[in-house]
Amino acid sequence: MARGEGGVHIGVDASSWENERGFGRFTRNLIAALAARDSGFRYSLLFDQPPTRPVPGGVDVVVAGSGRSMSEASSGAAARGGADLLTMMRSARGMDCDLFFYPAVYSYFPLPARRPSVVCYHDTIPERFPDLIFPRRLNFRLWQAKCWLAKMQATRVMTISEASATDLTRILRIPRSRIDTITEGGDAAFHPIGDTERLAAVRARHAIPEGAPLLVYLGGFNRHKNVLRLIEAMPAILDHVPGLRLAIVGRTAGARFWDNVEELQASAAADARRSGSIVFTGEIDDAELAELLNTADALVFPSLWEGFGLPALEAMSCGTPVLSSDRGSLPEVVGDGGLYFDPLSVEDLAAQAVRLLTEPGLQADLAGKALARSAQFGWDKGAALAEESFRSALGRTL
Repeated sequence: MARGEGGVHIGVDASSWENERGFGRFTRNLIAALAARDSGFRYSLLFDQPPTRPVPGGVDVVVAGSGRSMSEASSGAAARGGADLLTMMRSARGMDCDLFFYPAVYSYFPLPARRPSVVCYHDTIPERFPDLIFPRRLNFRLWQAKCWLAKMQATRVMTISEASATDLTRILRIPRSRIDTITEGGDAAFHPIGDTERLAAVRARHAIPEGAPLLVYLGGFNRHKNVLRLIEAMPAILDHVPGLRLAIVGRTAGARFWDNVEELQASAAADARRSGSIVFTGEIDDAELAELLNTADALVFPSLWEGFGLPALEAMSCGTPVLSSDRGSLPEVVGDGGLYFDPLSVEDLAAQAVRLLTEPGLQADLAGKALARSAQFGWDKGAALAEESFRSALGRTL
């Protein structure tokens, strides 16, 4: 049995909690799903600073009191200071838990105590594209050192797709026998919406004409996301689909990790046709995002590589097919719910977009398959698999 009362006690690094998407969304949704299960586990979340987002009931909160939050340290060339890491280490050491869980190696800090741990590596994108991810070589070297230390200390390594598991073995030399694969899920906000007034209203808010064909990009603007090629493909798509609009959704202001937003905006404005067809919506909440996805013909996901690809699942949960890059985990997630293209080819991207938008019956067929495909994923399924990883790390059966 675990130390203390209430079953096996899992300490969790919650310093990614405030992140809007990506690691933050993974951490919040997985912890909520874990907390909802009655499986003999209890959880304490270790925050660097007091959380502003809700914490699930029944979950304990510990605040380390770091000088700079992980969210603040994750933009540009910034990094956590040594004092902040030391504060987190001391707080983690003082937690009376059986196992410590890092939902993202991104926010890893060393554990001085000899305690079982599970570290989640979402992907190997930094190792594949260091020049696209890091502003300086030093940032990459520090990342490599952190990942190596996490690998050496972790009792079990967790990841979110079979594609990532394969990469962890091939690129980071982590034995496959040490890796546990879980999955992600779409938030409940993402579902088919039949209210035509709501869908018309979301188009009006973003100056998208009623009835105009619509593609949506959703996600970050780091260079490996490859959004520039999507923008460059627009003239060729417009040649075949007049009146097409592209809505690009994501944070374009404020604290952002090293990205190329200004370059993307300049490219979109480079000629009159492109400028009139592309709208940058900025960041929007889930309810509005679900409406926008419901009124779109497809989500476009041109990324050079993904560890999972949650925006694709969110779109499919709305019954919206995906025009997807054929790299990384995306074929594993999208399945038959979309069409694929070579992300290095503007021509291939444009051709597949034109096909989806013009071939009779194709969009509707893919929409049905996308919705069915989305049902194969879920946070409760991910939580059950995460519990198996915790049990393996503890060497016990509950």
